[in-house]
Amino acid sequence: MSENKDPQKFVYDFTEGNKDLKDLLGGKGANLAEMTNLGLPVPPGFTITTEACKVYLESGDAPTALRDEVSAHLKALEERMGKQLGQADDPLLVSVRSGAKFSMPGMMDTVLNIGLSDASVAGLATQSGDERFAWDSYRRLIQMFGKTVLGVDGELFEEALEAAKHAKKVTVDTDLAAADLKKLVKQFKKIVESEAGREFPQDAREQMDLAINAVFDSWNTDRAKLYRRQERIPGDLGTAVNVCSMVFGNLGPDSGTGVAFTRDPASGHQGVYGDYLQNAQGEDVVAGIRNTVPLADLESIDKKSYDQLMQIMETLENHYKDLCDIEFTIERGQLWMLQTRVGKRTAGAAFRIATQLVDQGLIDEAEALQRVNGAQLAQLMFPRFDIEAKTELLGRGIAASPGAAVGKAVFDSYTAIKWSRSGEKVILIRRETNPDDLEGMIAAEGILTSRGGKTSHAAVVARGMGKTCVCGAEDLEVDTKRRRMTVGGTVIEEGDLVSIDGSTGKVYRGEVPVVPSPVVEYFEGRMHAGADDADELVAAVHRIMAYADRVRRLRVRANADNAEDALRARRFGAQGIGLCRTEHMFLGERREMVEKLILADTDEERETALAALLPLQKADFIELFESMDGLPVTVRLLDPPLHEFLPDITELSVRVALAESRKDANENDLRLLQAVHKLHEQNPMLGLRGVRLGLVIPGLFAMQVRAIAEAAAHRKNAKGDPRAEIMIPLVGTVQELEIVREEADRVIEEVQAATGTDLKLTIGTMIELPRAALTAGQIAEAAQFFSFGTNDLTQTVWGFSRDDVEASFFTAYLEKGIFGVSPFETIDKDGVGALVRSAVEAGRATRPDLKLGVCGEHGGDPESVHFFHEVGLDYVSCSPFRIPVARLEAGRAAAESRGSDSR
Repeated sequence: MSENKDPQKFVYDFTEGNKDLKDLLGGKGANLAEMTNLGLPVPPGFTITTEACKVYLESGDAPTALRDEVSAHLKALEERMGKQLGQADDPLLVSVRSGAKFSMPGMMDTVLNIGLSDASVAGLATQSGDERFAWDSYRRLIQMFGKTVLGVDGELFEEALEAAKHAKKVTVDTDLAAADLKKLVKQFKKIVESEAGREFPQDAREQMDLAINAVFDSWNTDRAKLYRRQERIPGDLGTAVNVCSMVFGNLGPDSGTGVAFTRDPASGHQGVYGDYLQNAQGEDVVAGIRNTVPLADLESIDKKSYDQLMQIMETLENHYKDLCDIEFTIERGQLWMLQTRVGKRTAGAAFRIATQLVDQGLIDEAEALQRVNGAQLAQLMFPRFDIEAKTELLGRGIAASPGAAVGKAVFDSYTAIKWSRSGEKVILIRRETNPDDLEGMIAAEGILTSRGGKTSHAAVVARGMGKTCVCGAEDLEVDTKRRRMTVGGTVIEEGDLVSIDGSTGKVYRGEVPVVPSPVVEYFEGRMHAGADDADELVAAVHRIMAYADRVRRLRVRANADNAEDALRARRFGAQGIGLCRTEHMFLGERREMVEKLILADTDEERETALAALLPLQKADFIELFESMDGLPVTVRLLDPPLHEFLPDITELSVRVALAESRKDANENDLRLLQAVHKLHEQNPMLGLRGVRLGLVIPGLFAMQVRAIAEAAAHRKNAKGDPRAEIMIPLVGTVQELEIVREEADRVIEEVQAATGTDLKLTIGTMIELPRAALTAGQIAEAAQFFSFGTNDLTQTVWGFSRDDVEASFFTAYLEKGIFGVSPFETIDKDGVGALVRSAVEAGRATRPDLKLGVCGEHGGDPESVHFFHEVGLDYVSCSPFRIPVARLEAGRAAAESRGSDSR
């Protein structure tokens, strides 16, 4: 083993930890310790820390002190249990289970029944009085150990098990007798020897040590890394390993295993939720290979254990003050708690549960706000199926994760990924999913399984990802080899359209139309809180949004270029417009007018073009100021890449060449081609645009400023309250801004004099170039506000064009872990963010009252909103649909910083 000079403690008994040690003991270990401290029935055991895992992953070997510490804790466990690991006549058996700080369901490895061997299986049979149980446990160990530790293809074991059932003419493994299982053990051992090149280890301590290392290694499997990237879990945390004395749910009908939730993770409603499986071990439940019974059925199966479980669930929920996800086993009428954690839930459940816990006095409003997030709110704003539409119902399963998903049926992950990359929307259909299906689940619009329940792998992972999921649709016969699904007399072939409703569990043939989300209707003022389920959700959203609005410091504006978008944004809670892109006003029929302006040869031609544009611009601004009356409207002066307003050079060249070959060349086309050649740019994004265009084309920005000023004067004379802000784009030096501002101030004074109005128009700039950020102190001398254009700032800091690179190498960068997330989606804090922070500090040092905002797409990204709160911006601006998300996250950022200050 590698040398480790640090005498730190690597192993903790369950009696030594607590729930606050998740960094060290992982979530599972910390919560096992917490339940032990609460006096709940937890099988004795110990946890190997995440620090030991980090040493192992860095050096390729476990730390020197670890073996001795494990030996000491194992000896104490053996003394407590009165038996030794693998003892021939009465073996102590243990499980070795992973447990990272953040829940990663099914992504890392577990091995049960460690300590069984050819010698000890007979002892277990004698002590338990059940030979079948002993051999069933042994075949499970060889199967799990072979796949997890020795890398044997799990399908080989599954095929042998299916063959044994077929030979016995039974359909479930519980119908196999002890003699059948003895034969299966022999087959499994042969598979291990053939595939792994070694015999199955008979030494119990070797089994345990190899399993511990396998759990460490499972931290860096492809599926675990993919899941971490998807959930944005840091890759350097490592996993703890929990070694726990075995309790057995496969000892007959008075034994079993289950998973319980203290509230419904799909809806948030209180009640008895979960799955139970008699005569089974825990992996059987989450794997979904046998259909479970509802947890409520346990009351009639084992009333004593049921009542005890209900009391424990209440204790845990009150202690953790949240929805708890619980794993338990009943061994011959004795209830044992194997795990608890704060449970994953759907977006709707998150909002309902947060407000329920406030009403119960378990948490306050500030904590409720932290229990939800913008990504969940965005999910609630997606459309749902139209229940009034004509549909063809195929079947019904368990509503595992809500949403309305439509796509082509596919029956394996490879096809799901392939078709999705080709632009197809797909529904991944499986008998049950396993961790190897993760990539396909990510690619699919939704997941449908014929087996499993709300606690199966498919359900848990789908809820975590916010994917629509229907599980346990037993009427559906899924044939993955023939790539089809059969329901009664109906056959769904691969490629056929299906629709799944994760809120009701219904599965439909074909495409079902969708209708707006009730949450969107609420934000638009078309729905109010009432009594039914949708209204209950709306009421919960309303309460949390109201609190977020009360506590947030950041204001939220909209990116909107017309009155229609502005009015919608206002309904969604926008407090102004942070970005009106005037170039969008010149598309369509007006494009030719701008083309004439750009190509004008004489002052007269240019002034004619400007005169034609002025009244159109003024009318645009009047509508915009009216829709946002009383709120600020930031108008960005024209900032188009020049090619957007010029004829395509290739098409024009071909037209001229053809005309010349016919000897009927058009003088206008020849002149136009000459001008386009002159203005043609290899990289228009870095060319003649923004402030540069305003300085090169005399009168262009003056015309726009005059239109803004006259529109503001018009509104003011109509008793309105226009609050226009003029933004100069793509400034790189203060001199550019000074020249444009001087001209703008002169135009505004002329309009004030002509209209007899006092216009309080402010003039600022976009900070979207690295040089502007680095010279922000100088630029602030001429600017009354900054708005960070983080889209272009990201392009210019990284040196790549978004339109080009996202399609070319971003996928590879995300897969290799170079990007945890696209820098266009969430702000790059170390690079772009550092420039924003620097510009904020320098700008405010020059002008303490400098107003600061952001108008790039990051303004609606939850994580980025927290960063903008932290650096001290005054507002964020985003698309209308993202406004509620930004409002919520601005409130969460404020509540979070208040909590940090109080600590």
